[in-house]
Amino acid sequence: MNELELKYGCNPNQKPSRIFMEDGKDLPITVLNGKPGYINFLDAFNGWQLVKELKQATGLPAATSFKHVSPAGAAVGRELTDVEKKIYWVEGEELSPLANAYARARGADRMSSFGDFIALSDVCDVATAKLVKREVSDGIIAPGYEPEALEILKAKKKGGYNVIQIDPSYVPAPVETKQVYGITFEQGRNELKIDTELLANVVTENKEIPENAKIDLMISLITLKYTQSNSVCYAFGGQAIGIGAGQQSRIHCTRLAGSKADNWWMRQNPKVLALPFIDTIGRADRDNAIDLYIGEEYEDVLAEGRWQNTFKVKPEPLTAEEKKEWRSKLQGVSLGSDAFFPFGDNVERAHKSGVAYIAQPGGSIRDDQVIETCNKYGIAMAFTGIRLFHH
Repeated sequence: MNELELKYGCNPNQKPSRIFMEDGKDLPITVLNGKPGYINFLDAFNGWQLVKELKQATGLPAATSFKHVSPAGAAVGRELTDVEKKIYWVEGEELSPLANAYARARGADRMSSFGDFIALSDVCDVATAKLVKREVSDGIIAPGYEPEALEILKAKKKGGYNVIQIDPSYVPAPVETKQVYGITFEQGRNELKIDTELLANVVTENKEIPENAKIDLMISLITLKYTQSNSVCYAFGGQAIGIGAGQQSRIHCTRLAGSKADNWWMRQNPKVLALPFIDTIGRADRDNAIDLYIGEEYEDVLAEGRWQNTFKVKPEPLTAEEKKEWRSKLQGVSLGSDAFFPFGDNVERAHKSGVAYIAQPGGSIRDDQVIETCNKYGIAMAFTGIRLFHH
């Protein structure tokens, strides 16, 4: 089959819609369940490329959680800590390496991942399917599915969950095209291989980038390769913890991604872990409540008495001092940027979220200022020489 008709395009008024192979060859995918749409396939194909490259770069199974053609999270299959199991709501669950990867990818920014499209680098096993089953998600793409895992997934959304199998041996044409306003654009595919060799040119006084940080930097850069630009990605412990996508200003990317990284870390604060949720609250409502609790809006929640719909007893708010002290404990974070930092203010903001290692293309007329700011904080920064714009 070299063509698949879709219900509509990005919006219901955009008809007709289809995906097809111009060369007449068969599509490299099989829809095993559901009826994926236009945006579903955009998320699926971008997500598949991301996890395939993460697996190639790290040797570990990888997962990503996509929303509107940018990842909300991406991770490799490192074992979760007890605290991470708690904040990702997977305590007591069977966790394979692939399931660990998905729990991390989904857990980095749970609000953005609500209704995600999932991509897995490896055959989906039962442990991963059971995690997916519990979450609000639109669909999944993987190179294969264990029989029991497939049945679990097919039962989601009253039997309508989108399950796509992709041929892992498929190699796309070296030149790609798309149309905008009836005009065809053509370019060579971005076949750049991201590995540790890109981190060889360390331009700061601190030249030391440990192996675990190199893995996090590769996760960051590969994630950026499939994130709508401008984009910045914070990574820690084998996963992206904050992604700022599609911002016109570099500093806004850095702030957005940094605020998400801060929230990820704040969820691990003992006060947050001990929040007394009422027994009947759902997982998504708990996530929303946690974001309110650690944000500025919680004072409004208290003032309006809305806490009674969420908590058994009224939790005391985190003070500004408590938040500042807790944030200071996050250290050793890696950060990638899809284009150069034009000013040192990006490094200043990154430092507030524990960044110790940076990979960016370099090439700004103010590189000296950016390097000087890194040196002020002892940050090691590599110039990759490679831009990673994605549109």
